Amino acid sequence: MAATLCQVMGFILSLIGVAGIIASTGMDQWATEDLFDNPVTAVYSYSGLWNSCVRQSSGFTECRPYFTILGLPALLQAVRALMIVGIVLGAIGCLIAIFALKCLKMGNMEDNIKATMTLTAGIMFLLAGVCGIAGVSAFANLIVQSFQFTTYASGGYSMYGGAGVGGLTGSLTPRYTFGPALFVGWIGGAILVIGGVMMCLACRGMASDGKERYNAMAYKAASHHTIYKSDVRPQPVYNDSYKAQSADGRQPNQKFDYV
Repeated sequence: MAATLCQVMGFILSLIGVAGIIASTGMDQWATEDLFDNPVTAVYSYSGLWNSCVRQSSGFTECRPYFTILGLPALLQAVRALMIVGIVLGAIGCLIAIFALKCLKMGNMEDNIKATMTLTAGIMFLLAGVCGIAGVSAFANLIVQSFQFTTYASGGYSMYGGAGVGGLTGSLTPRYTFGPALFVGWIGGAILVIGGVMMCLACRGMASDGKERYNAMAYKAASHHTIYKSDVRPQPVYNDSYKAQSADGRQPNQKFDYV
């Protein structure tokens, strides 16, 4: 019962973690403009893995995708790859975990097979969570380096190594800080790791429950020195007729034949 509960809880947490990584990857607010002491308040810029957006004070928002792949920094492409790999591993782990649930009956599948599938799903969830956390942390490190070396008078240095990411260039290059997508990714990756650990623990419980004990009877084979003797006792001879006795002990002349 404890193994089943641990498996179900790990599966639910892993689903939430995969959803968090997917949401984080699709969000555009990975890096948001730092508004502290910002001389420009009419324009607010933010960027993500796929788009860079500019929002004006009137409420109009314009987003532009990154039309180039080779022109982007290698670190940004590595973050993309890590997030995509995390999503793929999490999706495959969820598919395997569905068939490995002990509360669901899938034909004549034995408990040891489900335990192996549970362990496989748990390892995939762990790898997916690590990929998500690594990708978000790498992007956060990029933001920290950009924030430290970028000022409003630095003249053209942006987060991706050039000006114009958020639409501003020259002496008013904006500084970027952590966006909501980073926190969503960190939380989703951490939940995935916890779900993977619970799935691995459930595998141990399922493997111990699947061991069956059989009560067998010991059989001792006959030794080579055993001597079998034939029965030499005289066998009784039965006649085909039987003479019934009367009540006073006398034998009448009646015969009863039995077939």
